[in-house]
Amino acid sequence: MKICNICHKISATDKDHTDCIQKRSIETEDQDFKNGIAEKLNLSKNNQDLGVEVKAILEHLTKETNQEDTS
Repeated sequence: MKICNICHKISATDKDHTDCIQKRSIETEDQDFKNGIAEKLNLSKNNQDLGVEVKAILEHLTKETNQEDTS
């Protein structure tokens, strides 16, 4: 066991948590990628099939984009 370098919690493996690694990679992605997530998922057609977690993430990204547009 070791401590995850990202979230600083105990990891059962000798590596960082996979979720933490993915979260960090998304956070560092290009801003254009973040802005295009909704179009890539075709949310306008079928947003009811998405899980609550995915909807929350997309709402957060939309709010972040709107705040940057108004700045």
